[in-house]
Amino acid sequence: MNYSEEEVLGKAYDSRLMRRLLKFLRPYRWQVILAVTLLLLRAGAQLLGPLLLKISIDRYIEPGIISGLQWIALLYLVVLIIEGGVSFSETYLTQWIGQNVMYDIRMKIFSHLQRLPLSFFDKNPVGRLVTRTTNDVETLNNMLSSGVVAIFGDIFVLLGIVIVMLNLNWKMALITFTVLPIIFYATFLFRTKVRESYRKVRLRIAKINSYLQENISGMAVVQIFNREQRNQEHFDRLNKDHLVAYLQTIHYYAVFYPVIEIISAVAIGLILWYGGVNIFAGTVTFGVVVAFIQYVQRFFQPIRDLSEKYNIMQSAMASSERIFKLLDEPEQIVRPHNVQSLPPAKGEIEFQNLSFGYKPDELVLRDVSFKIEAGEKVAIVGATGAGKTTIINLISRLYEPTQGKILLDGVDTSCLDRTELRQRIRIVLQDIFIFSGTVEYNIRLGNENISMAQVKKAATDVNAHAFIERFEDGYQHELNEGGSNLSLGQKQLLSFARALAFDPKILILDEATSNVDTETELLIRDAINKLMHGRTSLIIAHRLSTIQNVDRIIVMHKGRVREIGTHDELIEKKGIYHRLYRLQYATQLDEPMYNPMESS
Repeated sequence: MNYSEEEVLGKAYDSRLMRRLLKFLRPYRWQVILAVTLLLLRAGAQLLGPLLLKISIDRYIEPGIISGLQWIALLYLVVLIIEGGVSFSETYLTQWIGQNVMYDIRMKIFSHLQRLPLSFFDKNPVGRLVTRTTNDVETLNNMLSSGVVAIFGDIFVLLGIVIVMLNLNWKMALITFTVLPIIFYATFLFRTKVRESYRKVRLRIAKINSYLQENISGMAVVQIFNREQRNQEHFDRLNKDHLVAYLQTIHYYAVFYPVIEIISAVAIGLILWYGGVNIFAGTVTFGVVVAFIQYVQRFFQPIRDLSEKYNIMQSAMASSERIFKLLDEPEQIVRPHNVQSLPPAKGEIEFQNLSFGYKPDELVLRDVSFKIEAGEKVAIVGATGAGKTTIINLISRLYEPTQGKILLDGVDTSCLDRTELRQRIRIVLQDIFIFSGTVEYNIRLGNENISMAQVKKAATDVNAHAFIERFEDGYQHELNEGGSNLSLGQKQLLSFARALAFDPKILILDEATSNVDTETELLIRDAINKLMHGRTSLIIAHRLSTIQNVDRIIVMHKGRVREIGTHDELIEKKGIYHRLYRLQYATQLDEPMYNPMESS
């Protein structure tokens, strides 16, 4: 797996990306305005506290005037209560905005993923796409809820403190600010080190996730080949690398925060020295010195926060880059500009000089032409890699032809609404996917137009009703993800019921009888006969015994149509089909094996 995308952190602020992110905030602009207002109120409340302390010391405590002190104390309490209430409201509101934006982004990503062509999924691992929808979106939430808003708050507080300190005593303020170059250097050094450390952590967690997914998915092979110990040792190395990288990050934080505390103590020491001297000289009041100490303590907290928020912003920019890269992937065209309506369904399919390659420079199909009449049953055979499954993918427009065209009932499929096209076609694949949910849901796939009576009839017609009824809760029986609590034969029968329930005009079967026992194969063959009745049927098969009674057989070889005819005609021709047939039945025929890859 390529981890380069996970390594990139980039800059902490990218105006192009930020503009795109702000579009997701538009529906919540009034809430954002309210959050910023609350933030300003909180910043103001934080600035008032030390000022009230100064006033109480200089006006009441130092002169020994008791009257009026209680009002200052009460006002100080009110400011604290307001600050607490505003802080709660602002935190809740920013989190609310962040969660709603996360919801919108996740929905947009999921919706976009469903409209991408299959060629995109051929090149992108599932784990990476899941990471985009979960981890990367969560990183954006950290930025929206505790990054951008908090940064603005910290900046407002810092500017406010600087202004107030300069107004109180500009000389003492300048002396206090002499430590700022040291702080800036320490912050820069910390930011650089932590950035590199976070990059290492992200890279290592990506490797752990990838290895976990691969290991769990292939657990049967792991256990059969006694790989448990070796895999555990490999995972131990990956886990230890992650531990070391994360501990390095903790080390930098453990160093940075005490350094800031020491610098803060130095600044307070300078205030005590300069303020003490000037108190005796009568140029500075005791209240000003106390206020300065309070402001210095509050001054360094935002600096610590800004260093951490910088890393949040940096990670968020990298995550948004990856998310928008995904969202910018071109979607498959559902409804072309020159859309045409399909005539009344007949089920006629025609390939005209069609070529196709999953990669532009590597054609899988070359100049393929054939026609399947309405209601005809046609089989496609050929050695592995001949292009049989590719033909299925092209008929249903899971991929688009490189050259040539496919006609459905006389209309070019590239000019059809993809949804309308697929309503007329149903495919039963060799690798059957069962969703987690009930048996009923897996047959109707949530289509409310299919009644329960139709679901049961479809299951009965394809011989699936018997095993479904053996479940304690019948059609409401919960199936595991991938149908792990079903046998292979049961999954195939369930896929037949699904296809029949949708009543297609064109039926495509891909290796529908492979890898099952003889009894189940008989049930499946009976189900196939019922499925194909009255429909245009296209069958992909390696087992030639299952297709001898079809109307015609198309023989593919190295991406080209080499032979077309009935079983008897092709046997008589003694070409590629004849070789394939003799290869499969060499033992019964008591003849030497033939290589189907030989030229005819």
